[in-house]
Amino acid sequence: MDTFQKQRILLVDDEPDILEFVGYNLKNEGFEVNTASNGKDAIKKAIQFKPHLIILDVMMPEMDGIETCNLLREIDELNTTIIAFLTARGEDYSQIAGFDAGADDYITKPIKPKVLISRVKALLKRHSELKLPSIDNKTHLIEIGNIIIDKEKYVVLKMGEELILPRKEFELLVLLVSKQDKVFTRDEIYNTIWGDSVIVGDRTIDVYISKLREKLGKNSIKTIKGIGYKFVI
Repeated sequence: MDTFQKQRILLVDDEPDILEFVGYNLKNEGFEVNTASNGKDAIKKAIQFKPHLIILDVMMPEMDGIETCNLLREIDELNTTIIAFLTARGEDYSQIAGFDAGADDYITKPIKPKVLISRVKALLKRHSELKLPSIDNKTHLIEIGNIIIDKEKYVVLKMGEELILPRKEFELLVLLVSKQDKVFTRDEIYNTIWGDSVIVGDRTIDVYISKLREKLGKNSIKTIKGIGYKFVI
C-alpha cells in the first residue's frame, strides 16, 4: 500500500478550475482531499478535517492566504500541519511574507501535475521523518537560560511567559539551542529545517532569525559573519 494513501490534504483556492484540476490529480495518487474556496471556509474545514497538509492560495477574497496562514498557526491542534502556498505570485517579498506567516513551502504556479505531486510527497515524507536534535534525549524539555522549550507540546516559555512561535520558528530555535556554542551554517539550517526538496529564497533564514530575536531578545542569536548563527544564553 502506498504510504501516502491515508494522508489528508486541504486544498484552498478561489478558482474552481484549480480546485478541480489539482484535486483530481491528488485524489488519483490516493490522497484524501477536501477543498475550500476562501480563507474563512478553510479555517473551519481545517479544524474539522485535520489535514496533514494544507495547500493554500495567496490571493483570495474575504481573507487572503497570508492572513489565513497566520490564523491557522494559532490553532493548537494544527500546529504540526504542513502549509504550502500554491500561487502565481513569485515575487521575493511574497515568499518572505508567506514564510513569515508560518508556511513550510512556496510553490509557484503554473506547475506540472507530476512535479506538484512530487513536492507534496516530499513535504509529507520529510515531515514524518524530521527528528529535531535535543540537548537531552531523555526528556522532551529543553531548559537554557530563562527559556524552557517543550518539544512535544510545541511550547516555548520565556521567564514563565508563553511565546507564540510558528512551527518553522520553533524548529529553528530547537536546532540553535541543541548544541551550545555551536555555529550553525546557513546550509546546515536549510538542510535541517527545510531539506533539499523545498526551495526557499535567500532571505528566508534572515526573516526567521529576525522574528526569533524579536521574541527572545535582540542579543539571543549572534550572527557570525560569513558563516552562520549561534544561540547565546
